[in-house]
Amino acid sequence: MGTLCGDVQYHLPIGEDSLELNSRVGKPIRLEYQGEIRCIECDRKTRKSFNQGFCFPCSTRLACCDLCIVRPELCHFAKGTCREPAWGEANCMIPHTVYLSNTSGLKVGITRKVPSRWIDQGAIQALEVLKVDDRLSSGLVETTLSKWIGDKTNWRKMLKGDVELRDLEAVRDDLLGRLEDFPQIVGLARRVEDARVVTLKYPVLEYPKKIISHNLEKTPVVEGTLLGIKGQYLILDTGVLNIRKYTGYFLRVD
Repeated sequence: MGTLCGDVQYHLPIGEDSLELNSRVGKPIRLEYQGEIRCIECDRKTRKSFNQGFCFPCSTRLACCDLCIVRPELCHFAKGTCREPAWGEANCMIPHTVYLSNTSGLKVGITRKVPSRWIDQGAIQALEVLKVDDRLSSGLVETTLSKWIGDKTNWRKMLKGDVELRDLEAVRDDLLGRLEDFPQIVGLARRVEDARVVTLKYPVLEYPKKIISHNLEKTPVVEGTLLGIKGQYLILDTGVLNIRKYTGYFLRVD
């Protein structure tokens, strides 16, 4: 079906502003943690962030922080026990995509948002495989496919940039053939007939040979030359920083 190629563009949200990052690759950058964290839901000041940006009360109250978000096969909306039924109706009871991607190697995943999910994981290739009607169905399909293919990304390997390109269409056809032995799962999904492999290119000048991870809570100031951006990570000549981890943190960026 051919291949679609795309250059990934990054912007870092800082308060009400958005900092364009691609043009800053190859230049010095300094990030300083200001010692304050606020919940991205209720704006409560908190000493610790939960689920990437929430205070503890919000993390126990909001449906987007429930276990079924990371394990969709546990979705319990149909049982009437969703923390926020209106949120579940708008976000879980809608079509989802089951996909293949090549991050630190081959993996299967699910998403509502293509291609942002692939970029978030640092995938260099991705292919839509199946469509389902809701989150629970996507989780059941993904869990079945994970019998033969991984569903996790090794972030260290992903950041080293030595992942080989793979024939995703051949892998898809093999998996769909295996899936035919599970008719109850096949009945939940529809093949994406016009899917094309997407190849993603990240703004990286140089990948690290050794992964050293920065922690802003232990070392409030991180600085160095920005060598690239991939997935959720800023790659500096002094180490890597998972910027998504610090959602809700007050940072100064120079």
